[in-house]
Amino acid sequence: MNIEQVSALRAIEALRAGVPNRDAVNALGSLQTAVDDRFAELLESLTNPGEKPVGGILLGGGFGVGKSHVLEALGHRALDAGFVVSKVVISKETALHDPASVFRAAIDAAQVPGRPGSAIDEIAAGLAAHSEESASLRRWVHSDENPVDRTFAATLFLFEQARGDAEFTDRILRFWAGHPLAVPELRRRLKEAGAGGTYRLKAGKERDLALQRFRFASRLMRATGHKGWVILLDEVELIGRYSLLQRARSYAEVARWVRGDREDAGTPIAAVLATVDDFEAAVLVGKNDLELVGKRLRAKGTAELDAQATRAEAGMRVIERDQIRLQAPDRAALDRTYTRLKALHTAAYAWDPPDVEGLERLPSNRMRQYVRAWINEWDLSRLDPLYEPETVVATVPTDFTEEIELETGAEPDDADSAEA
Repeated sequence: MNIEQVSALRAIEALRAGVPNRDAVNALGSLQTAVDDRFAELLESLTNPGEKPVGGILLGGGFGVGKSHVLEALGHRALDAGFVVSKVVISKETALHDPASVFRAAIDAAQVPGRPGSAIDEIAAGLAAHSEESASLRRWVHSDENPVDRTFAATLFLFEQARGDAEFTDRILRFWAGHPLAVPELRRRLKEAGAGGTYRLKAGKERDLALQRFRFASRLMRATGHKGWVILLDEVELIGRYSLLQRARSYAEVARWVRGDREDAGTPIAAVLATVDDFEAAVLVGKNDLELVGKRLRAKGTAELDAQATRAEAGMRVIERDQIRLQAPDRAALDRTYTRLKALHTAAYAWDPPDVEGLERLPSNRMRQYVRAWINEWDLSRLDPLYEPETVVATVPTDFTEEIELETGAEPDDADSAEA
């Protein structure tokens, strides 16, 4: 098979499974011009940051409307433009209300433009000791005004001092990637390097360190020649199945991702979040979160939970007011997609597929349903030209029932980390 046929096969397999890849995105595009335009503005803001945080955008759409396809398209666009890109699917293991788990998932999934290896290794390898970008990172991390723990300044200093010690530099890289690093070892290493009294180190909360890792890692990316970090968060609607307290924490995270890091406006991170478009009706209104979340937190009578209630309310307002809803395909978009898919099936299987009926074109149908119907009918016709397939569509409702298995044990804010 030639390259064109392999690419077409990969695209068809991805579209058949409903999991878009680069080949599928290249073949079909995103078909969401409003989102494309807003994302272009986001990348421009990330390239030329101002005094306000860059923040992100929240996409809303029903099951099968193409949210994952759009995220994939945006991710490839950002990679091609020189940004590091991570796609994170919210799940039991990667809870939106837990920045530490989101950071680890984001750094593990990070793709560096043109470099296939581990992102943190590839990025750190490009840290040139005498470049202006590296000097800028050093100045920032050693500044008293920057919102990160002194551990990041200490580890950057030790990383540059200990380049010949592969084992220790690897432990520093793992710390930057979200793993623990013991304070006593750092103190000993600093003393050996003649900087024993320079850095005051202490153990910090895991949540705080995670937020600081986002700030540091994104600047590390910028210092090594990349334009910034784009993080794509899919299936955000899972937060509707959390307990009320965890939903509150998640709403606060939605506000932070979309409105930006208010404690560090210069963080070179942009985010795109995707959720279902009926989340507001089913959870904010259906579970009465708009009224209950703030009231329940403020009833505890602590300043910390009062502040968290305010952040959670900001996140709910983002979901209510700032969501960009993906547009259903019109007739012209369906015609273009059908023509492209037919050509793709031709290239993949070296045959002349007949015209197929697919689904009746109704406003309630989703793009994924049309695509699957066309591909399935061509697949069946290729195997048996006399067979007349009939496609049946079933609606898959989103389940927002609270699920105890999604509880993650100790709350992030209550658990002190034993790491540096």
